[in-house]
Amino acid sequence: MAQILIIDDHDTMREGLELLLRRRGHRTFAAESGARGLDMLEEHGAELVITDLKMAQMDGLEVLQAVRERFPETEVLVITAYGTIEKAVEAMKLGAADFLTKPFSSEQFGVKVDRLLETREERERLRRENRSLKVENTFLREGLESTAPSRYGEIVGEAESMERVFRWIDRVAPSDSTVMVYGESGTGKELVARAIHAGSPRSSGPFVRVNCGALSESLLDSELFGHEKGAFTGAERKRKGRFELANGGTLFLDEIATVAPATQIRLLRVIQERELERVGGEATIPVDVRIIAATNQPAETLVSENGFREDLFYRLHVVPITLPPLRDRKEDIPVLARHFIEKLRDRTCSHIRTVTDAALERLAEYDWPGNVRELENVVERALVLADGEELDAADLPLFGHPLGRKSNDYGPELPSSGMDLNEIVEGMEERLLREALRKSDGVKAEAARLLGLKASALYYKLEKYGIEG
Repeated sequence: MAQILIIDDHDTMREGLELLLRRRGHRTFAAESGARGLDMLEEHGAELVITDLKMAQMDGLEVLQAVRERFPETEVLVITAYGTIEKAVEAMKLGAADFLTKPFSSEQFGVKVDRLLETREERERLRRENRSLKVENTFLREGLESTAPSRYGEIVGEAESMERVFRWIDRVAPSDSTVMVYGESGTGKELVARAIHAGSPRSSGPFVRVNCGALSESLLDSELFGHEKGAFTGAERKRKGRFELANGGTLFLDEIATVAPATQIRLLRVIQERELERVGGEATIPVDVRIIAATNQPAETLVSENGFREDLFYRLHVVPITLPPLRDRKEDIPVLARHFIEKLRDRTCSHIRTVTDAALERLAEYDWPGNVRELENVVERALVLADGEELDAADLPLFGHPLGRKSNDYGPELPSSGMDLNEIVEGMEERLLREALRKSDGVKAEAARLLGLKASALYYKLEKYGIEG
């Protein structure tokens, strides 16, 4: 099944060709002029354009040239009358895949289209193989080993549980199957989705992410499916949704369990039919998107306890991948800590090069409820405050952080006499301000950058605590 655009200024011919193609299982859309056809191609995309050669205003040769310039991977079949064979030859020289002379039978037309699509599919396969060979040759030339960090982006891990995740990524990436990634917050679900996309035939296409939990139902509908001008208050112009923006690539639906029931129904239809209507629109828009979804809810409770639609669940739960929490793979803490030191050293202007055994033991004592993301935040904070070239246990944050405690113990014990929280918070803020000024040699703009503050906010805080530059 392919997506095909037909451009012909004769209504009967245009409608007849659409009918023939749909009977053969293809998706079609049609335009009565070359200019309109190019607009539709820009909006929807197509594997094949079928255009009449002789048309008013913009003829088939002009359409062909525009398609070759703007959509080089789209094939063009030119239809010509018997008396314009010379023009057809010219069209072939300009890049047409083939031409068909009127009058022709439905069988001739069908065979011609099938051959073009088969040829196009074979060329695409060869392109993918060439890209794969180029990547492999690059690895061989540079002498790189196929280690987890290089093969899977920023996913780092040597534990057996992570090796299983890597094997699943290797298996599923070359396919077009829908994937559901399960894991607690901070385990790296988006990194897995990006690794699958990077290893897929769609890697040259877009990777589009939607955080479903961050938007209300109405906003999520508009974000996913787009909207037409005037569809609701504030819709001042037509807007493509994330499905359309991800066409030819991968759409990552994060926090899928938070999607409202009405939006779940629309999602189910798009996944089943591979087409959608924008909010406030009536036109059906075909989409070619691979879906990867993620949730921090266990698969066994997603439907029964969270009210998730069972039919949508089974559409998404085709290939499940479950990420282990960091507390279940503490053997990865040393490699993760070193990875984050390398990643964050320049950003934090730190001289730290390595981490001591004492610091690693301290990190291993904690259960990490925030998982890998929490570990990264702790390392970054330590790099901002630490001196020297080694990250030691003493450099790890103490106040307000349960390092060395159980995972449900978030900070120091509250004394029976109580404490002044504002005083403690202000004391920590003052300390960080002074430390940032020391690291920046008194340059306030640099200190503001280290703290992630605007210059005006930094000056206010310096004046509040009476700190000289």
